[in-house]
Amino acid sequence: MTISSSLSASVAGLNANATRLAAISDNIAKSSTFGYKRVEADFQSLVTSGGGGSYSAGGVRASTQRLIDQSGSIISTSNPTDLAVRGRGMFPVTQLTQIEGGNPSPDFLLTTTGSFRTNGDGYLVTDTGLVLLGWPANPDGSVPQFPRDTTDGLDPIQINLNQLTGAPTTRVDISLNLPASATDAGADGVSQQISIEYFDNLGQSETLLVEYAPTVPAAGESNEWTMTVRDTAQPGVVIGEYTLQFDDARTSGGTLLSVTTVSGGAYDAATGAAIVNVAGGPMEVNIGQLGAVDGLTQLGNRFQPNAISKDGSAVGNLTGVEVDETGLVIASFDTGITRVIYQVPLVDLPNPNGMVAMDSQTYMPSPESGAFFLYNAGSGPTGSILSFAREESSTDVAGELTDMIQTQRAYSSNATVVRTVDEMLQETTNIKR
Repeated sequence: MTISSSLSASVAGLNANATRLAAISDNIAKSSTFGYKRVEADFQSLVTSGGGGSYSAGGVRASTQRLIDQSGSIISTSNPTDLAVRGRGMFPVTQLTQIEGGNPSPDFLLTTTGSFRTNGDGYLVTDTGLVLLGWPANPDGSVPQFPRDTTDGLDPIQINLNQLTGAPTTRVDISLNLPASATDAGADGVSQQISIEYFDNLGQSETLLVEYAPTVPAAGESNEWTMTVRDTAQPGVVIGEYTLQFDDARTSGGTLLSVTTVSGGAYDAATGAAIVNVAGGPMEVNIGQLGAVDGLTQLGNRFQPNAISKDGSAVGNLTGVEVDETGLVIASFDTGITRVIYQVPLVDLPNPNGMVAMDSQTYMPSPESGAFFLYNAGSGPTGSILSFAREESSTDVAGELTDMIQTQRAYSSNATVVRTVDEMLQETTNIKR
């Protein structure tokens, strides 16, 4: 009966608008929740065809969808491990309880933002117990190649706040001037010496002793020096000896003309360096290229070291951790050095809205979302990672209130139809009287 179908359609309208109101209320309630993705309610008409030209109202059905691919605004914070994604991609996380429980296959969850801080065990976790996952780096700071279509290789990021580290010195750059008058006939032949601190494989301080002895000719000038390199970790041992010849031409006077290796590693004219063996292993000593003015020079001035630089560091304490825009987790030490300890990938899926919503603004991949892939942040379709940042809720409160007014009017209209049908059925009943 047509009038009965009107009642059914109106009841369906009441239910559909109640569903939409529930979605609106949820969005408004969580409008201040970081990383919350709003829910949208859509209506689909139900059509029932009646025979004999009569019309039957089919009604309406409501369906909801969480718009996971819709991002909220990014705000700045004061915590270096507050993270957000600028663009596409999500952070891999899991539950701390599953890690502590020894679960070999913890749930693989995704989120777009989080305030991660170290807990008592050093894990980077949120206040809701989500642990950030990443690929561990090698001791030298390089990140190995891990599979990108599985979670194999992802570990909970754990920071050892009591960690000590040292870096051995593998390169020394020397820039200094030798006095040209020291190689003139009649000069006193006094050697010049510099001491360069370096750090061994255990972070202990050692010293390179580099001596420059002039060659004093019987007449004229030689423009020649002998460079001898010693290591305090090997007392009495010469680890490198080189004969230095300087140019006295008009255009290139004072620069290295030739370097002859007497002992130790050969001098490489292309790089300006020689490899010598200190107690802990090979070390590159850079004295400058032939004809260059940024290494060793011999000019009419006093002996003057211009610049001595080296890599490596003494043993230092961990002072802080940051995540850069490519996802590298970088530890800083009080000696001034930094080291990559993890890399956080960004996860992308063909249909993010098809994921299953879980607690704490996390989502789980599903058959509807498609297969996930792990990218380096900033590569492929993914955006960059922002530290000192959080993503706000994607809820637009003004828009939700507007939708609420429309929903309220639609609900009231459906209720009016129900009352009208009730009155019409009452009139039909009264026909019998």
